[in-house]
Amino acid sequence: MALLETRNLTAFYGDFQALFGVDIRVEEGETIAIIGANGAGKTTLMRSLSGVLKNVPDAITFEGQAIGDLPADAVMTRGIAMVPEGRKLFPSLSVEENLMIGSYGRQIKGAWSLDAVYKLFPVLQERRNNPGTALSGGQQQMVAIGRALMSNPRLLLCDEISLGLAPVVIKDIYAAIPRIKASGASMVIVEQDIGQALKVADRVYCMMEGRITLSGTPEALSREAIHDAYFGKVEAA
Repeated sequence: MALLETRNLTAFYGDFQALFGVDIRVEEGETIAIIGANGAGKTTLMRSLSGVLKNVPDAITFEGQAIGDLPADAVMTRGIAMVPEGRKLFPSLSVEENLMIGSYGRQIKGAWSLDAVYKLFPVLQERRNNPGTALSGGQQQMVAIGRALMSNPRLLLCDEISLGLAPVVIKDIYAAIPRIKASGASMVIVEQDIGQALKVADRVYCMMEGRITLSGTPEALSREAIHDAYFGKVEAA
């Protein structure tokens, strides 16, 4: 049984359909990368998995239980935590207060505590009393990741964690992923940077126009196949 599975997942914004029959699986301990261009449906998929967008119950199962119609707080209580695009920190709270919020809805013992997050991202301990939004973009992303880890999730959803960051900062953030995986958490990472996604993923799904257009292990996917699935295959005239 997969840790998480979607079956014929659809999503709508009013009359606009954003997802069309999306089927993905995440096994225990796996890191899955979701790649695709802007507008491919990646963020909509993450919003659906996290409960921000509701669906029919059986469209999403987690640990064998239907969760497609659960609200976001109930999904988080089950063990799914989200690192949202844009970080969404609370500007009136300090770094440490932003981190502590992550544990409020799901207070269980596990690998992640405030001390463990500070060991993962030492700069956050140095800045713990600073306002969360007074940090650099990369440091704010570390806070967002640490906040999600504070709930000791079974599944960590990361939406565009490298977006808008300098390459050296991206390297530091992605260096934390092996330690997160070693804690036992499975991960779904949405990423526009194909090369970065292929480095960390056990399996990759490519999306285009709300559909899965390719899936497989990084080793099994050719550059040509990824290009065609990402941008669409151009037919010869």
